Amino acid sequence: MMSTILVVGGAGYIGIQMSSQLVEAGYDVVIYDKNKPAYLQALPQAIFVQGDLAEKEKLQHLFSNYAFDAVMHFAASIEVGESIRNPQKYYDNNVVKTLQLLTLMREFAVNYFIFSSTAAVYGEPQYVPIDTRHRQHPINPYGRSKWMVENILGDYDSAYGLRYASLRYFNASGADPQNRFGECHDPETHLIPLVLQVANHRREHITVFGNDYDTPDGSCIRDYIHVDDLCRAHLLALKRLQQENKSLTYNLGNGNGFSILEVIDAARKITGKEIKTIMGSRRPGDPARLIADASLAVKELDWQPRYTDLETIINHAWKWEIKNYG
Repeated sequence: MMSTILVVGGAGYIGIQMSSQLVEAGYDVVIYDKNKPAYLQALPQAIFVQGDLAEKEKLQHLFSNYAFDAVMHFAASIEVGESIRNPQKYYDNNVVKTLQLLTLMREFAVNYFIFSSTAAVYGEPQYVPIDTRHRQHPINPYGRSKWMVENILGDYDSAYGLRYASLRYFNASGADPQNRFGECHDPETHLIPLVLQVANHRREHITVFGNDYDTPDGSCIRDYIHVDDLCRAHLLALKRLQQENKSLTYNLGNGNGFSILEVIDAARKITGKEIKTIMGSRRPGDPARLIADASLAVKELDWQPRYTDLETIINHAWKWEIKNYG
């Protein structure tokens, strides 16, 4: 019997790639998202329902109409800086609305939940690479909102038997290798698309926040994980969750770090464009290095990232940029 998966936030950057992989793996997919972008046309096999998690009656109707086997949850506010300026938005969108979703799952006896978490739950790294045993001490409302949901999931597991996979992303990046879907946040805050906007003359320059860190070139080092690899890990986690009926927590990253300046240099090579760079001062709360130890996911899920080199990640993102903005 084919499983039916509800993908909340399934029209977003990661959600649409996930929905595509689920369809290809033979699942029935229902996407619930407040936005209906044009690229959804590339995934006609999925059922799309437009709505917000705040619309309780619409969600109730959705759960009444479909027998979901699992829920994947990607709908969240994700900007660290905005979370500091407007924490209410983050606790409402990321915590309160997730609780409403979990309440419906309990009501309709849906017991498997895949949660889009973040490396921000760790806060300032005490060591790198960061494994899942690293202490969790988030330093901004965004990280705290995800950490709160992880704690809620632990309590729901113990009390109600709700099994979850909490997947802590490092830097999701790249675009669909077939160039059907890609990254387009509004406003955009992620480094690679911002750099490519400069290459495509949609932005005047890229600012590097600090060039005096204790790293080889002085700029921050981050772990960039291709969105396709990220979603394959979700698919493997879903299968393991259903097979073993035991909750899971994994880091998802390459285990390799690339500096801000290395990303910019690679983008220059891929695009053949000059990319104007301005040096700015450090931002508070930016660690020098954030690199994942994803060995637990590699071992337990039999997962291996395919797109680990920076140039491939940027090349896929550049093709998406050109397709959408010329």
